[in-house]
Amino acid sequence: MGSQWGADRFYRKSKREGYRSRAAYKILDIQNRFEIIRSDDNVVDLGAAPGSWSQVLRDMTDGQVIAVDLNQIAPLENVITIRGDFTTEKVQAEILSHVDVVNIVVCDASPKLSGQKSYDQARAISLSEQALRFACLILKPGGNFVVKSFQGEMFKELLDEARRNFYAVKVYRTKATRRGSTETYIIAKNFKGFADSFSTHNYEREQPQEIPYDPEFFDEEED
Repeated sequence: MGSQWGADRFYRKSKREGYRSRAAYKILDIQNRFEIIRSDDNVVDLGAAPGSWSQVLRDMTDGQVIAVDLNQIAPLENVITIRGDFTTEKVQAEILSHVDVVNIVVCDASPKLSGQKSYDQARAISLSEQALRFACLILKPGGNFVVKSFQGEMFKELLDEARRNFYAVKVYRTKATRRGSTETYIIAKNFKGFADSFSTHNYEREQPQEIPYDPEFFDEEED
C-alpha cells in the first residue's frame, strides 16, 4: 500500500471500523446530508465490489440490499450479491426476482483508467449514463438515485438527463473525496415515474407529487 494511502485518514478509519474500503464514508456523508434512504427501502448497489457501500446500506435499511458487480463480491450478511452486467435483461430479471419494488439505486463504479484524460472521462460518463438508464428502468416512482461521475466534457448532458427524470437533482462532492479529484456525485431524488428519453419498468402506481423547492437541497456544492 502506497504512502499516500497510509496517510489517508479515511483509509485508516475504514480499517479500524471494518469497512472494505474508504468509500464507505462517501455514502455515509451523502446519507447524512440528503437522507436518501429510508428504514424500509430496497436498495440496489451497482458496481458494488468490494462491498463497502453495501456494508453501510444494510445498516441503514431493514429492506433488501442487492449488490451487483462484474467481479465476485465476497459474501456479506443480509446482502444479496449478483455477479453480472446490470445492463442485461438477465441481471435485471434476477434483481426483480428478489424484490417487488426498488426504492433506491446507487452506483459508485468507475471504469478502469487508461491515463488518457479525455478517453477516461468519456468512459466514466458512459458508465454513469448506463446507471441512470438502469435506475429509470427499475425504480419505483418517488425513488432516489445516486451515481458517481467526474466533472468535465459531457457532464452537463448527464446532469440534464437526470433532471428530466427526477424532481430534485444536486451535485455534491463528499468529504471523503480526495483533494484535487474531479470526482462528484449526482444526487437525484423523487423519480418521476416515467423517463423522458429512457424506457422504464412498468410500475402501475400513481406518479408522486412534485416536491417543493428546498434551499438546503439546492444550495451550492460544498468542498
